[in-house]
Amino acid sequence: MKKRDSKLNNIAITGIFAALITIFTAYIGHIPVGVNGGYIHFGDGLIYLAATILPMPYAMAAGAIGGGIADLLTAPAWTFATIVIKALLVLPFTNKGPTILNRRNYLAPIIAYFISHTGYFLAESLMFGWETAFLSSLAGGLVQSGGSMIFFLMLGQTLDRINFKAKVEV
Repeated sequence: MKKRDSKLNNIAITGIFAALITIFTAYIGHIPVGVNGGYIHFGDGLIYLAATILPMPYAMAAGAIGGGIADLLTAPAWTFATIVIKALLVLPFTNKGPTILNRRNYLAPIIAYFISHTGYFLAESLMFGWETAFLSSLAGGLVQSGGSMIFFLMLGQTLDRINFKAKVEV
């Protein structure tokens, strides 16, 4: 297989991930929780996957675009916070190495949980007040991040078995 134009390849894969993140956030497994417009979804698992395959700026763009579009479609009040938070979720992950799952990427979803939880807590505090944010964000954030972590680990393990990362060639 010939080496593809790296920049064009990265842009194309970023677009594919942004679309998948949108679909898995807004529609597939989308479960509304609480009264604040929040919901549980599997889109973060795909943001984690993008972060293990794409260089960081591209993964950040995929997360921000995919999550932002999903919120525009389902919970528009959260769009700005989501764009910032989803871009930051990729920071603990690495795309270095031949596999999706490695020591760092096994631990990264835990750090991503704290980034997500803190970001949405701050956004919710600004929108609804500290007391409301404190009461409503605890359970939803843990369930959301836990589900995304399990989805990412299962998907990463499956894709590593077929040597997916080498086939994508970023």
